[in-house]
Amino acid sequence: MNMQRFNNKVVIVTGAAQGIGRGVALRVAAEGAQVVMADRSDYVEEVSAEIKAAGGDVVTIQADLETFAGAQAVVSKAVETYGRVDVLINNVGGAIWMKPFQEFSEEEIIKEVNRSLFPTLWCCRAVLPEMIKNQSGVIVNISSIATRGINRIPYSASKGGVNAMTASLAFEHAKDGIRVNAVATGGTEAPPRKVPRNDSPLSDVEKHWMQEVVDQTIDRSLMHRYGTIQEQVNAIVFLASDESSYITGSVIPVGGGDQG
Repeated sequence: MNMQRFNNKVVIVTGAAQGIGRGVALRVAAEGAQVVMADRSDYVEEVSAEIKAAGGDVVTIQADLETFAGAQAVVSKAVETYGRVDVLINNVGGAIWMKPFQEFSEEEIIKEVNRSLFPTLWCCRAVLPEMIKNQSGVIVNISSIATRGINRIPYSASKGGVNAMTASLAFEHAKDGIRVNAVATGGTEAPPRKVPRNDSPLSDVEKHWMQEVVDQTIDRSLMHRYGTIQEQVNAIVFLASDESSYITGSVIPVGGGDQG
């Protein structure tokens, strides 16, 4: 394996402060990328410090990617700092609540869609003019096998939207030298989040609904386990690299055999 797959490439990683996004940022930096790390949490600075300590080239920007203005600011930061964008990895998203659909309020549904669809939609829209101008680029969207899952319908619908956007963008912009793919992540073991998506204590019934999701995830995986962050990162950086140069418009499930 060429362990310098991102030499001289400018890579934006969103949601880079923790979890899979942090893992992706660390990996592409180790493989030579000039990294633009975006997150709305200042924990992104801790990851940046790790990269700099290892000799990597990185800048950070705190932005609200649920807004188009936030997405534009990230792309502008990349262009102002490094002159272009070669790769965009859209990692922002994640279910806030786990419960049957009829239990979601109108406000909660809107929040779920704003969290798990719009950051990817806005970032793709913001980066396209730059990639079209350069007639090259790679976009990797992080989706989920939860497009067929229980107790998180608004999140599932959002990730279904990410999948549709991935296929359609690839179709529309192959002529511009732009490849667009997605990784549909399965259940992934990760440290406790530094910034919880939902910091309200769970009731007993909410814990039961959460456990139903865990049980379904493990049951549908042929390997009957959760994956690791590195197993997700491996697939993401492959699709982001030139090693996947003849792959576009694809959603690759990384869920131990669960196809989503």
